[in-house]
Amino acid sequence: MQKKLVFRKKLLARLVLGSLIVTGHAAMAQSSIDLGTVQSNGGGSGNSAPNVQSAPYQAPTQGSLLATEPKSIITQQYIQQNASAGSNYTDIVNIAPAVSSMDPNGPGLMETTSLTLRGFEDGQFNVTFDGIPWGDSNDFTHHSTSYFMAQDLGGISIDRGPGNASNIGDATFGGTIAVNSKNPGTQTSFTPYATYGSYNTRLEGVEFDTGVMKNYGDLSAVIDYKQLTSDGFLTNAAMKRNNLFVKLMKPITDNTMLTFVAMNNTIHQNTTGNNGGTSLAMMQKYGYNAGLVTDPTSQSYFGYNYDNINSDMEYVDINSDQGSWTIDNKLYTYSYNHTGYQGADVGGVVQANGTSFSPTDVPGSIMYMNYRSWGDTLRATMALGQGELATGIWIDRQQNGRGLWNVDMSLGGATVANPFAGGRLMTDTLTTIQPYVQYAWKATNKLTVTPGLKYSSFARSFNAPIMPGTGGNSYYGSATYSKLLPSIDAHYMIEPNWTAYAQYAQGFLAPVMQAFQVVNVNPSTILPTETENYQLGTTWKSDKLTVSGDVYKIVSKNWMQPGPLQNGMATYMDAGNVDFSGVEGEATYYVGSGFSLYGNDALINYDIKNPAAFGGAVVGGNAYAIGNALNNVPRNTMAAGVIYNQGSIYASLMAKEIGRRVSGVNATGNAMHFGGYTITNFNTNYTLKNVGGWFHDLKVGLQVNNLFNKNAFLGSGGNDVNGNPLFYVIPDRNYELSLSLSM
Repeated sequence: MQKKLVFRKKLLARLVLGSLIVTGHAAMAQSSIDLGTVQSNGGGSGNSAPNVQSAPYQAPTQGSLLATEPKSIITQQYIQQNASAGSNYTDIVNIAPAVSSMDPNGPGLMETTSLTLRGFEDGQFNVTFDGIPWGDSNDFTHHSTSYFMAQDLGGISIDRGPGNASNIGDATFGGTIAVNSKNPGTQTSFTPYATYGSYNTRLEGVEFDTGVMKNYGDLSAVIDYKQLTSDGFLTNAAMKRNNLFVKLMKPITDNTMLTFVAMNNTIHQNTTGNNGGTSLAMMQKYGYNAGLVTDPTSQSYFGYNYDNINSDMEYVDINSDQGSWTIDNKLYTYSYNHTGYQGADVGGVVQANGTSFSPTDVPGSIMYMNYRSWGDTLRATMALGQGELATGIWIDRQQNGRGLWNVDMSLGGATVANPFAGGRLMTDTLTTIQPYVQYAWKATNKLTVTPGLKYSSFARSFNAPIMPGTGGNSYYGSATYSKLLPSIDAHYMIEPNWTAYAQYAQGFLAPVMQAFQVVNVNPSTILPTETENYQLGTTWKSDKLTVSGDVYKIVSKNWMQPGPLQNGMATYMDAGNVDFSGVEGEATYYVGSGFSLYGNDALINYDIKNPAAFGGAVVGGNAYAIGNALNNVPRNTMAAGVIYNQGSIYASLMAKEIGRRVSGVNATGNAMHFGGYTITNFNTNYTLKNVGGWFHDLKVGLQVNNLFNKNAFLGSGGNDVNGNPLFYVIPDRNYELSLSLSM
């Protein structure tokens, strides 16, 4: 009976999504399009005031009429109305089709453990800030709690696919999450704001907008500072985060805009660390939300497990029309500096203490990872013949210093004998160069065909006196991976508010650093991952209905699949050749009287072509296999909800399902299968305009996450030293109350 019930629920949910599309057909002929939220950058409205009582304005996600591949846009107004106080981009994009994200310590209170897009894990797709690719050079992953916060975002777009030649980044073949910062306001304002919620969560901040300063050449700026503190859902897993965001914009001439952005972020947090998660035995002893403990004789003691992280990002942008050319150039830098302290076996109940100082002392480790990137993105376009020529180049160089050594936690971190057993001491560099050219040929007044070519080059080098995964061996070497990546897409305007597209593009991803972490590594045997992507889709927009859908097929070879952590070390499996395919759709229907219905659905299929060879990356002497499955790839995602937005009141009720998946391995090395789960969130805000006197706007909000208090396992984050799996669970029902006052 249970299987039949689950099937019926999924069938019903998909019928709801289908009904949104069918119901909208009756309104298509008589509804005019609202172009206010069409722009592909997801940054908000056009020049005219948006129509609030419309599907495009109220849609949580929506397609783009300009898109040449599957794209979901999340607008600034949706983020401002729905994001939790501590939210990062990973929390916000979870509503989108084919996206899944874990937040095991509460919204924004821990680095996201598994963000996937179409089943591709973080590091297999691109993330950009204002068009600048960023991430770790070692495996192209991203630190979600270390950069921009929700209060400073202007919108997010999710491209599901490698895009055309102009789409730059280390891992574009899996897609791109393009995060945009918000622009300064046009009016002078001073806005203090605060949020208080479950787990003793507090956020206090203040934003200052200068408005357009005529006496300073129309300079405008926004400065936003906020502090987030929380005890966290997991026991003794507290966080304190400070974030400063500055953005200045100044017209230099009538056709040139100068933009400067700076961000600084600091974090102190207690964390379950590299092992990731909590064992069942720990949960049985300390409760469902077991994290760290208060016993200083335990390796899971919170005083032994903490991180200090500082990060920054700055860029200067010149956007200018020079004759027939439009030029945009961003010179940027960003850094990440992390010092971490961790017990040797966090999350396990049976822990073997003992160091070279004493058989009862608590063993642990100290690590650092410090890097800085410098780079430049140059883009240029011009009208040429029957179309538009676009060309540009991205150059980035990152130097990354990494160390990890064993210590005695009982003695305040004193270095033990043979401190680098299982540790590391190294510097690696990654130099990326990606020039591109493409031409958007307007074949007819409705059809545009865009062929393009990008050259992608990754040069990686190692200076490692102690290379991790090699038993203490050194490694000094380098490797370069490069490829020409052709793409072609066709965009057809069926009607002004109805478009369709088709795309073929090749993707490319250089091998991650962990692939080199084996004894007597031979770089010539380490191959990059390559893909060929085929996609078809369509988008319709009107005041009553916004709807989009697509189908895709991805053929890959040399697929490197991230696996569960083993003894705190990242693992990767060579899955050989894997084919992906799927169907995706999203729709918002404006019912009337302020109400809209929303739904999205994504089916994710994959086929491992050579399962006999699947599994077995050896890390630290430990091999494992996960069977004929990909780790943390849900077989489907779905979302459905209702939005009310009229007058001073905004409210939303949203449910997101993550389908069944394999996550990690048990103590015997066999894959663990997890069923699907659904989380429902409720959010409401009341905004009073023109309060009077010194005050402009007053906003009060209430958010309830996990409304129905769903308890379930999210997945496995790794294994303890005895091979027992460590689990993440869904945080219980939690609340936030927020207040902001603009003056």
